[in-house]
Amino acid sequence: MSGHSKWATIKRAKGAADAKRGKVFSTIGKEISLAARSGGGDPNSNARLRTILLKAREANMPNDNVERAIKKGTGELAGAAIEQMTYEGYGPAGAGLIIEVTTDNKNRAASEVRSVFTRYAGNMAQSGAVSFQFSHCGQFLIGKDKTTEDKLMEIALDAGADDVRTSDEGFEVICPVSAYYSLAGVLEKAGIKPDSSEIVYLPKVPHIVSEADAGKVQTLIDALEELEDVQHVFSSHEVAG
Repeated sequence: MSGHSKWATIKRAKGAADAKRGKVFSTIGKEISLAARSGGGDPNSNARLRTILLKAREANMPNDNVERAIKKGTGELAGAAIEQMTYEGYGPAGAGLIIEVTTDNKNRAASEVRSVFTRYAGNMAQSGAVSFQFSHCGQFLIGKDKTTEDKLMEIALDAGADDVRTSDEGFEVICPVSAYYSLAGVLEKAGIKPDSSEIVYLPKVPHIVSEADAGKVQTLIDALEELEDVQHVFSSHEVAG
């Protein structure tokens, strides 16, 4: 998360997604393959796959791409195995970063991530050096036009959510990772469509930086997100004031 609001971050990310649809399809395709490999290719019995297929539909991902990704995951189509990894590091002004990667080539992914850190005044860190500063959880951001606070509280808390937070911009539902896919299904059945739903790393305490340094951190994040294998980048930084 950057120093901007979560909702502004969503709008920026969606705009970038529209401009880089090929990267979006590749990222979702890898998620589909991983979900199919771990839980099978039938979305009716695989909640993780069903949730990711909703994301694919929202992105207007072609059915052929979806079916191919599922078959790669189940082993019906040959191809290099997709693996999911997490890298940690520090950006300018000491901002903590967590980078999630899905790749068919671990050496390439690690080399590219390291190169970007070096180029933009960051440093890679050992596993665990940064992640303890974050909470790993499910996050749903839901506009106020989608539901009421009372209805959302009742549905989400009954389905295992830890918290429902209300702001001027909308509702934020936080849940354990273990409850994420079941909660996504409950919201879908209730007809509540989130503006964003992801498994995320949220900073326990924001790392305050100046506006100038925030720009440098964002430049590093943008460069990391350009990499084909990078799925998500999470940052602890927040702009002072």
